[in-house]
Amino acid sequence: MKASQVVFCATLIFGTVAIAHQGVQNPAVKARMDGMSAIAENLKVIGSMAKGEKDFDAEAARIAAAAIAKHAADTPHLFEANETDPKSEALPVIWEKFGDFTAKATQLETIARELSVSIAGREDLKLALAALGQNCKACHSAYRE
Repeated sequence: MKASQVVFCATLIFGTVAIAHQGVQNPAVKARMDGMSAIAENLKVIGSMAKGEKDFDAEAARIAAAAIAKHAADTPHLFEANETDPKSEALPVIWEKFGDFTAKATQLETIARELSVSIAGREDLKLALAALGQNCKACHSAYRE
């Protein structure tokens, strides 16, 4: 998958975050949405550098990757309880296949943690974006409306 395709997918996946969060009543669901939004915002930092919209900044890219790792590590805890809200896009299969869901979050954490110490040049961004984007897409395809 090309970096531009990953950025497009990430934008499509996370583009409606502000709208989706309006009117959420369940605090647990809101916390999950906030965690996913934090991942999306940090993915945008890396994506904007990869696309040349922002100047390359290795430290900012590594910090964004570290933040993604932190939020990915928090994800299983945020989803432990089978909480619902009309605004939630989480599919019930999350709790039916919680082990797989957790494994995907752990994989994202691992990828992002490795990137948080390895991004050194602009050429690293496209590979980073592809790895992160593919992991996000795999989870969202299975576990999100």
